[in-house]
Amino acid sequence: MSLAIGDDNPGPIPNNPQRTELLLDALKAAIATPGEHRLFRSGKLDGLLPAKVGLAAEAALIALREGLLETSRTETKGKIITEWVRATPKAVMFIHDNDSPKSVLRELKDVLATTRTGIPVWMMEAKQEAATLSARFEERAVAMLARLDVVAARVEAALRRAEATSLGGGEPLNRTVPWGLEALKYLDQRSESGVSGDCPLPELFHAIRVKFTYLTLPEFQNGLRRLHDLRAIRLTPSAEMSEPEYAMVIEGRMMSAAGR
Repeated sequence: MSLAIGDDNPGPIPNNPQRTELLLDALKAAIATPGEHRLFRSGKLDGLLPAKVGLAAEAALIALREGLLETSRTETKGKIITEWVRATPKAVMFIHDNDSPKSVLRELKDVLATTRTGIPVWMMEAKQEAATLSARFEERAVAMLARLDVVAARVEAALRRAEATSLGGGEPLNRTVPWGLEALKYLDQRSESGVSGDCPLPELFHAIRVKFTYLTLPEFQNGLRRLHDLRAIRLTPSAEMSEPEYAMVIEGRMMSAAGR
């Protein structure tokens, strides 16, 4: 029996690695391009998931039920209902928790396997295809370096978070800005998950309030100003400012995004 997105009590869904990969791919696509997306592909029209049945339907059910995606609108044409969704801050955390650690180990294992078994094969091919040796070597070296760069970036982010526990002349960060470490962690996770550009302040505010429910907007802005002064984050202007109440004036400029 296939699962329907509208089921009220679908019950627990057994773990399935293939379905998890579908879900991770859909969430990455949703956060890579801000805004709303079709939930399911329809003919030649793009969608986050390939079909409304099977593992894709289960992945959609999990994403909506767990708050990783939220429905922005629906379109009804005859008997066809099209759902439009957008990613929530939980999607970034889900990708980081379920993809980043495993993919680092998987990529490292692939690099080791390629290095161990690929060199003899490459040497044989080099003798047979001397004319293409340079191109093959460069291609493989670039791929390995790219993987190592990703691992190095994740290690660097973890070290930055560790060093950030004490800022401002040795004063603990949790005293200066109680939620500051959570903000730095989210910005690092967002970057590691492949999201380009600085984080809009409304997104960062709502992500922090998942754990710090008492946080008010003035407290949030004062804390960001402190983190900016300590050079733990950088506040930047944005061409688009859909929620100006979150923006801050720093050195005479209207800042509406934050980055590391």
